[in-house]
Amino acid sequence: MSGVAPFGERLDAAFATRGRLCVGIDPHAWLLDDWGLPDSGAGVREFGLRVVDAAAGRVGIVKPQVSFFERHGSAGYAALERVLDLARDAGLLVIADVKRGDIGSTVEAYGQAWLSHGSPLRADAMTIYAYQGLGSIEGVMRQAEAAGAGLFVVAATSNPEAAAIQQAVLQGSSRAGSSVAGAIVSGVDAWNRSRDGADERPFGSIGVVLGATIVPEEFGIDVAIDGRPRVPVLVPGIGFQGGELRDVPARLGSLAPGAILTDSRGLLAAGPDGIADAISRRADEVGALDV
Repeated sequence: MSGVAPFGERLDAAFATRGRLCVGIDPHAWLLDDWGLPDSGAGVREFGLRVVDAAAGRVGIVKPQVSFFERHGSAGYAALERVLDLARDAGLLVIADVKRGDIGSTVEAYGQAWLSHGSPLRADAMTIYAYQGLGSIEGVMRQAEAAGAGLFVVAATSNPEAAAIQQAVLQGSSRAGSSVAGAIVSGVDAWNRSRDGADERPFGSIGVVLGATIVPEEFGIDVAIDGRPRVPVLVPGIGFQGGELRDVPARLGSLAPGAILTDSRGLLAAGPDGIADAISRRADEVGALDV
């Protein structure tokens, strides 16, 4: 085990000190243009560093969307490494939005890249797919636990194209009769509860991704899960994708205390001169929610 406190404990501390707003770092080409930056490795580096500067002291969590850095190859990855370094130095929890998914040693290598302490890409948590079953990522869940890191397993997202898979009913498995999304949420909860000392922890280190616009019951997700440790829930889709903050607590039910409310383009569109104020305003709105 590492000397780092479990991710769930660090998430609880971030909620207590800086609230549950997560600022996305998504350097879209059009945003770079609006910010007066080139669409290059240098541009995404400057963009990311400015967002971290604006977020530091105002929120406790940031989420870089890795694809926007990755499209610039080695220069983009070098930029991302610098952004991750600055975010760590600022005391921010970093969720790397990488959405990797595979089986066996391949997916474990992804875990080593994004979660291990010796990696230049190390983050506090990463997003991951498990549509081949939670068993396919068990090695990464153990890696995360050993590193004091976290995982967010994609369960149900706001994009309508995914609904057919996420609402599909499982057959021929230990969770037969459950939807794919429902099985992921209940499986993550069961994993967290099975860990040593689970009853004493505020949050588990393995969480799920639930889009802000979805109705969990329509995806076969039980929102009456309660007790300790709570399941962390990464909630993208606020703002540009149509998700409303006021709707989240009621939709998530007993899962709401674990909600990490993510806003990306809605904040980034404020530009380099307005983003700090936009983050502060949004953080106040999130703080006023009853969760």
